[in-house]
Amino acid sequence: MPELRKDPISGRWVIISVERGKRPSDFAARISAKKGGFCAFCEGNERTTPPEIMAFRPAGMSSNSAGWSLRVVPNKFPALSIEGNEDRVGDGIFDQMNGLGAHEVIIECPDHHHTLSTMPLKSVEDTLWAFHHRINDLKKDKRFKYVLIFKNEGEEAGASLEHTHTQLIALPIVPQLVEEEIYQSKQYYSYKERCIFCDIIRQESASGKRVISENEHFIALAPFAPRSPFETIIMPKNHESSYMQNNHYPQLAHILQHTLKQIDKVLYMPPYNLMIHTSPFKDEQNAYYHWHIEIIPKLTKIAGFEWGSGFYVNPVPPEESARFMREVEV
Repeated sequence: MPELRKDPISGRWVIISVERGKRPSDFAARISAKKGGFCAFCEGNERTTPPEIMAFRPAGMSSNSAGWSLRVVPNKFPALSIEGNEDRVGDGIFDQMNGLGAHEVIIECPDHHHTLSTMPLKSVEDTLWAFHHRINDLKKDKRFKYVLIFKNEGEEAGASLEHTHTQLIALPIVPQLVEEEIYQSKQYYSYKERCIFCDIIRQESASGKRVISENEHFIALAPFAPRSPFETIIMPKNHESSYMQNNHYPQLAHILQHTLKQIDKVLYMPPYNLMIHTSPFKDEQNAYYHWHIEIIPKLTKIAGFEWGSGFYVNPVPPEESARFMREVEV
């Protein structure tokens, strides 16, 4: 019988449609090989991108030249503009403001054929450090209230270029989904004086049903009420409200790459979206919120029912997806 489950963090309900139950092999048709051809993100083509903001390369080498292991560049077609101010205005009941923000691209490695799951582990760690450096720099700009880091891997997940990369958008407002998580977290903390994420980690660790993997500092879980098959959340085991509080990047790199290898092996290298949710700049250190990474393989389509109701229909129970991922050898 189908189940309705409520996500305690967002307050969102999902339908676990066990009667539509699918196995990992049912999603295999989504594999797509990289086409190759000219790529602005490949080593040697540095002059075809906007000038780099930062890069990891040996000391003494020129910027915007070959020899780098990671580059950060402005998005050539930014969603928001770095110039100007908010200039909030009202039009009757409607509100609007200038499209202020920063839009950057983190090119994680020079090899066109690598992904986060296949590149050297040190490159994954460098990528996580690059996130840290860019957030730390952008938070100095008082116009910005939040930085959202996200990755679209694969064309069906929204990637316009094949070469693996992550994007960063600095915003003058806190995203609605993050606000909803913060609101629910504050409500829980007000009632129980405990972080809801910390309680989830304790309960899930005790039961083990939805634990995918863990190391000394981090845990990967299948959420109780996932929006999508094989949705995964990675969290620090100890309370950290902000990504900037993390100082265990080698362990984070390891569990992130291990999780992506599991997803690739079980689901035959699916397209996916990855997001980092962290506390807003105005309240980075708090007792109620817990930064985390969300990974959502692109396996189902959002259609009329989802758009009209706000419900997500998931044909794979999270207990099953966690078991499949635990059992795969990577």
